[in-house]
Amino acid sequence: MFSLPIRIYWEDTDAGGVVYHAQYLAFLERARSEWMREHGYGQELLRLQHDLVFAVRAMTLDFLKPARLDDALEVTAELRQCRRASAVFAQAVRRGDELLLTAQVRVAALDARGFRPRAIPPPLHDQLKALEHPAA
Repeated sequence: MFSLPIRIYWEDTDAGGVVYHAQYLAFLERARSEWMREHGYGQELLRLQHDLVFAVRAMTLDFLKPARLDDALEVTAELRQCRRASAVFAQAVRRGDELLLTAQVRVAALDARGFRPRAIPPPLHDQLKALEHPAA
C-alpha cells in the first residue's frame, strides 16, 4: 500500500494545536497525487499527454481521532476501483499504529481543456485497472 509521510505544522492546526478538519483534504490529495506519480502518471503528464485531469466527485470521511501539532503521520492511498470515467480510492491517516481517519474518494476523469467528463484513454485505463486492490 502506498504511504506518504506528513508532519503536522502550526499552519495545519487550529488555535488549540489540533489539525483543522479541512486540512485532511489536502493530505489526502497529496497522497493520491503521489500515488499517481509513483505509478508513472504525474498530473502534469496526464494533462499534457492525455488531455486528462481527475477531479474529486465524492468523498466520505470518518474522523476517528485528532492529529496534533508536530505529529508524524502516514497518509495512505489504494486504488479500489477503476471504471471507464472514474476511480475510487481508499485512504487512511495514521499516527503510528493509531488510525485517525478513513476516507473513500471518487475522482472523475475530465478533459483538461474544458473540464467535461470523458473516458480514461484505453491504454491508461488498462494500466490503472491492473493496479486495483478491491476491498477484501
